[in-house]
Order: sequence, then C-alpha cells, then structure tokens
Amino acid sequence: MLNLAVLLETTARELPDRAAVVLGDTRLTYAQVDAGARRVAAALAARGIGRGDRVALSCPNLPLFPVVYYGILKAGATVVPLNVLLTEREIAYHLADSGARAYFCFEGTEQLPMAETGRAAFASAPACEHFVLLTAGTAGTAGTAGTAGAAGTANTASTPGPTECGEATLADFTRGLPAEFDTVRTDETDTAVVLYTSGTTGRPKGAELTHSNMVQNALVGNRICDAAPHDVHLVALPLFHAFGQTVQLNAGFASGATLVLMSRFDAATALELMEREGVGVFAGVPTMFWALLTCENAERFDLAAIAAALRLCISGGSALPLEVLKGFEERFGVPILEGYGLSETSPLVSFNRIGRPRKVGSIGLPVWGVEVRVTRPDGTEADVDEPGELQVRGHNVMRGYLHHPEATAEAIDGHGWFRTGDIGRRDADGYLSIIDRTKDLIVRGGFNVYPREVEEVLHTHPDISLAAVVGVPHPSHGEEVKAYVVRRPGATVTEQELVAWSRRNLAGHKYPRLVEFRPSLPMTATGKILKRDLAAD
Repeated sequence: MLNLAVLLETTARELPDRAAVVLGDTRLTYAQVDAGARRVAAALAARGIGRGDRVALSCPNLPLFPVVYYGILKAGATVVPLNVLLTEREIAYHLADSGARAYFCFEGTEQLPMAETGRAAFASAPACEHFVLLTAGTAGTAGTAGTAGAAGTANTASTPGPTECGEATLADFTRGLPAEFDTVRTDETDTAVVLYTSGTTGRPKGAELTHSNMVQNALVGNRICDAAPHDVHLVALPLFHAFGQTVQLNAGFASGATLVLMSRFDAATALELMEREGVGVFAGVPTMFWALLTCENAERFDLAAIAAALRLCISGGSALPLEVLKGFEERFGVPILEGYGLSETSPLVSFNRIGRPRKVGSIGLPVWGVEVRVTRPDGTEADVDEPGELQVRGHNVMRGYLHHPEATAEAIDGHGWFRTGDIGRRDADGYLSIIDRTKDLIVRGGFNVYPREVEEVLHTHPDISLAAVVGVPHPSHGEEVKAYVVRRPGATVTEQELVAWSRRNLAGHKYPRLVEFRPSLPMTATGKILKRDLAAD
C-alpha cells in the first residue's frame, strides 16, 4: 500500500513548524498544509469521492495548490492538474476526457479570469458534479479555519448540505468538517496523477502516473540533488507541470524543504526573492536562465549574496544553449545540472550528477532504476555516438494513456520500453545527449537538419539574444530552414548579414536562408518556445 500524500504527512509529523510554502507575507507550515489537505479530503469523502475517482485542479503557484493537491490524494482520488492557460473548450475537454467528478478552480485575475473560464467549462461537462472556487483571500489560511489543527485519527465527515452541491467556495465546501482524516489506503499501482500531454500530434492525452511512479521519482530527484531539510527552493516552474511537481513540490516536501512560490516568472522578481529568502535551489527551463542572465539593471541586487546562497541550479524541459549556460555560471558561480524527462516518465529519466564529471550539453546518465536505449528505425540498438530514438524503461514509466489503449500500445512495447520520440545519442562513457525532437526534424532537399544544432550556432552571434529554428514549406526543397531571432538590446544586425554569417558557420544545407526578427518569441506556461506557433505563421 502506498499513497503519494505520505511525502507531506511524514514531514508534517517530523517537522510540523517548518515553513513549507512561502508567497509574499504568507508562510504556511507543514502542519498547516497537512491540516488543510485533511479538510479537503474529508469534504471529498463526504460527497462520495474517493479511490478510483478523478478530481481536476486549476491553480497557479499558490499555497492553495499543495493543500488541494494532497487533499485529493488523501481522499484516495486521482489529481488531474490543468494548465492555467487553457481555454474554456480545452478545460471542458479535459474534464470530460478524464471523467473528473469535481473541479477545483482558482478565481484568477483581471488579466486571466480563470473562474469565468472554468465555470463555463464546468457547465458543459455534465459528468463533473462539483465546482469548487479557490479565492485569493483564502491563500493565507489554506481555505479553512483551524488548518493548523492536530492530526486526526478517523475519517469523520458530516453530510454536505444542499448549498454545497454544484458550485461552492473552498470555505463552503469544507465548512462544518473536522480536520481529522485518515488517508485512504491506495495500492502503489493505483493512479495518483493524470498529466495531460501538450497534444502536439493530436488531442491531449492523459498520462496515468501511479503512486509508485511519483514517489520513487521524487526520491530519486532528492538523491541526485543531495537534498537537505534546510534547502530553500525558488519555485518558478508551474506546479501543474511534471517538472515542478516532482522535482520541487514532491521532492521538496519529502525532504522538508521550504518552497518560495512564484505565481508568474519574472527575472527581476526572481532575483529579488533569491536575495531576500536565501534561495539555495533553483530549477527552471532554458528561457528562465536566459531571462536571469539578460535581466536589465541586475546590478541593483546583491548578486554576490545570491551566488553565495545558491548551491544548485537545475535545467530541463528543453536543451539549454551553451552560451546561456556559460554566461549564467560565470555570473553566479554555480553549476547548472541538465536533466531530461517527460510527463509520461514522472518525469525524470536522466541527469547529470553532483560530484561526477559533467559534460556540457549532455543530459547525463540514466537515474537509478531506469534504463535508456538508443534505437534505429528498425528497432535495433544504435552504436556509440549514432543518432536514434531514445526509449525508456523503469519504475518511472506511466501505466498508460487514460482511456486510450491504442495510443498506449503504440507508445509502450510488450517489454515495457516507452518510445519518447526524441532523437539522441550515447557516448562511449554512457552519457546521453538530445539532438532534437523527431517532430522538429527538418528535411531540406533530402538532408536532415536538426534545429537545435543551428540554434546553438546562432546563439554564439554577439547580436543574438534568443533564437528558434523551424522548417517551412519550400516548393523544390520540401522544407527550408527559417530562424526567428530576438536581438540583444542595441543590436543592429540585419537579415542579410545574419544569413551571410550563418553560411560561414554552418554546412550548406543547414544554414537558415530565412530570418525573421521579433521582440519576443511565443512560449508555453512552462517557458518552452512554441515552435508549432512559429511554423504556423
């Protein structure tokens, strides 16, 4: 028997007064988060929601997120975290596809009216029975009175009144219920979390991650990072995403760390929080490191103090440009360890290690208990340094895609190998590196062009701050290489100059013939560049 909520419960028992989450002036202890989660669990159980049921959650990085997240788990139910930027139609699809019986939704802001969008989506998902509004005013109290109460010993819950059915605020949803609740016993193979993929090759599919998947991946993350109870994490990664959820929320709660939350990433705010809170661990995607490195007027912060406190930076989500890595490490004096993972793998697959040789540009070695192989199109294993598809097998691989057995069978073979769709290679020392996504590969005149390779070269140009390369249709070559570029402040390089420079630095079939300058590039909520949006322009 295993329940992911044990990561919170154990720390709340051993370190009840330690700060678990921090947002502005709000500081919730582990005891407070645990008590709030127990109330949420009791409220769900009172409505007959428990083991085998799914409950959706739309919430940015607020103290309410872990309260509701672990509350759902304590009830024995499955958490379905949703991207906070989803539209009404997308939310309705996720609610229907997951079969969610309840939906917790943050009220949002004037710029992002989440409640309005979520309420409309809920209305078009008749199988979803409860809409629970999370309000900003409840962030400091975890949504209920008395959330710092002692741990209980029984599943005690009153029957919900008629006003608590349909739509309710979190305070109404939990009103009259005690903070005593015994976590429902779940099997390690039960689904703990359903994470929806981005849907770049069709409608999004929900990856079913078990309690064992999530617990082991969090503990592996702590093992890799030499986690300590005194660690202070800056959490800029969205908690609804696999990276932030495992590497910071679950791993951090397992070790008793303090999580300093950012509901929206901003480089200047991040530096301010690093200085004020003495942040020791920062995990981000490459665009976050780029933003920190290029932050205007960064000298107004005590960069020496920030660098002295930082002991570890982690990059994932996509390849970190070499120039960004070098520049960041020179400024802050702390190594960036690159890793690799996917929603379907909980997410950690491979990682560079503290205290072991690091190969810049590599995603490191497979993590404990996980196998990775590189395969040719015919399924045979590739030779050393030969490109091929990365395939993964181990305790981290999902059960499958919810309600999509055909897609599951296509993704995972009969021996448990998961096809990632990523092109990579393994060197003679066993270190892995990503070349590109299969779907991003450009075929120009019969020659393969890997966008990441072109981007790495473009990032060495002194006038370029950020670049993304995609393939665009071409009448004779099939595809042409196009670069979307953000100039550095004050830079004046022209399209013709950049094409000529690229021609001198890249093979004839690789250099971009087309260049488009933009003030910024479209990104996902997790900071990945939206290449499909660029290609669609």
